[in-house]
Parts: sequence; C-alpha cells; structure tokens
Amino acid sequence: MIYEDLTLVTSKDGEQIAVWEVVDETTHKQKSAAITRQNIFLTHGTFSDKKVCLGIASYLAGLGHACYIMEWRGHGHSSKPKDKFNFETVATYDYEAAFRYLFDERKLTNLHCVTHSGGGVGLAMFLVQNSSYITRINSISTFACQAFGAVLNPSSYTKILAAKAFTKVLGYIPAKKLGLGPFNESYYTMTQWYDWNLQKNFKSSFIKNKDIDKQLKPANERFDYRQGMANITTPIYAISGKGDRFISPTQGCQLFFDKFANTDNVFIEYAKSSGHLEDYDHTRVLMSRNAAAEIWPTVASWIEKYSH
Repeated sequence: MIYEDLTLVTSKDGEQIAVWEVVDETTHKQKSAAITRQNIFLTHGTFSDKKVCLGIASYLAGLGHACYIMEWRGHGHSSKPKDKFNFETVATYDYEAAFRYLFDERKLTNLHCVTHSGGGVGLAMFLVQNSSYITRINSISTFACQAFGAVLNPSSYTKILAAKAFTKVLGYIPAKKLGLGPFNESYYTMTQWYDWNLQKNFKSSFIKNKDIDKQLKPANERFDYRQGMANITTPIYAISGKGDRFISPTQGCQLFFDKFANTDNVFIEYAKSSGHLEDYDHTRVLMSRNAAAEIWPTVASWIEKYSH
C-alpha cells in the first residue's frame, strides 16, 4: 500500500514548499534482496503538481525506494506566493528548501533525482548555483527537459513568439482551459522560458557573471547557466519523446543534454521508429501505461546502477 506524507518546508524567502514522502509500506518494511533501497527526489514543471510524478513515484516506491516529490510554489499544496515568480525563483528558493530539508533534517546519505520538463531545468539552475550538492546526488533522470532549444525553424519561432504575445495580452496561460494541466501560469513566469528559446540562451534574470566567477567577462552581464552546466558531472539519463514537437522537442532536449559533461550520460528518444510503443508527447512520456511499461523500468535500472 502506497503511503503519502506531506511536509511543508520554509524557503529562504518565506514560502511554504510542499515535499511529499511516498513509500510503499510493505516493501519499505521488508527490504527486497534484489534491489538496494535509495532515496529519490522528484519534481514537476509548469502547469503541474505532484500528480504528474505520482505514478512513477509509486512504481519506484513499490520497488522499495523512498520517494520525495516537491511541488513548486503556487502549485499543489505549496503556498500561494506573495510575489511574482519565475523558473529561476523556484530553482533558487524552492529547490534549496527541499534539498536542505532532505540532507540536513532527514539526513539522507544518498539521493537520485527524477524530473519532468521544467523540473529538470530548475534542477540544473539550482546545481549551478549550489555546486556543493552535485557530488551528493547519485544520478539524475530527466523527462522532456529543455530550456533553449525549442526553436528549430522559422515556424517554431513564430509559434513561440505568438504564444508569448498571447500570454502577455491575457496575463497568464489558461492551462485548465487548454488542457495543459491544473495550474495556470502567469506571463511573468512564462516569459523567461519564451525568451530563453527565442534568444537561444539560458540567461539569469538576476545573477551576473561576477556573482558566479570573477573571471567571466563582461562582469556585469547576466550569467548564462550554460557556462556552468558542464560542472554538473552527476550521471544523467535524458529521455525525450518523438511526439513532443513544441515544448521539448528531441533536438532541444539533445542541445540541453549536450551541455553536461559526463561520458556516462545517456540520451534516448522514445519513438516507434526505434522500436518503442509510441511517439510519446510531452505528458505521455512520463504519464501513460506505455511509459510505465517500457520507460519507468529503465529509470529504475539507472538508479540501481548508481546506487551505493
């Protein structure tokens, strides 16, 4: 039986961030001899909450692992933020609060990360900012993750530019009405993603080069996170779906993946042409029966490979 327990942790800017512990009571009490029990951090992207991660978390918990799902501020059971926020706000404060809780309060001695979409983007920014955590993470698995590679041609550029204009006029993306997820996202939140892709960079909204490395020039230019991604040497398993043609197309996920620097890293596009069950779209690559059948077990194997 799957057991869920909610803890609210306080971020350094005063928000209450939801961290859900998900364990299988039976397998957690009776350690399986076939698998080494590990701790797994999961988080979602825009428009979502813990539900997008709950399926794979329950699966991993059923194998005997302890899972911890973090919900972004303004999503799920986390507090409604007092101020506007973007991807970088979440990376800077929400991830920090969750990792501080897991390592300092729960005293975890191992941790693997499993992320969907913007959850992986946030993790990358957090680790660039907080490099001391890199060696404390055993492995990372990302589903449909990219930040600056959605523009593949003039058509995709026009679509993203139009989406930005639409969001600016409305003030938010009506995710519920568009069937994108249960949480609307503000223009302030989404414009960072639009600009990264339109301008093909990964620039901070508030960190300057000199704040990260005094050798970076020009000193007062906004820091581009791509300059720090190679420092993330944790083994990464990156997953994309061929049917994801707007938010995280395979080429964009590959561009993001290529900025990391570990020869053990693995990138796989799941597509019928490669013998997989379907051309997965942005959601189904993580949340579907087919994903549960052929993708989730590969994540479990990746975690087991880097367990200790």
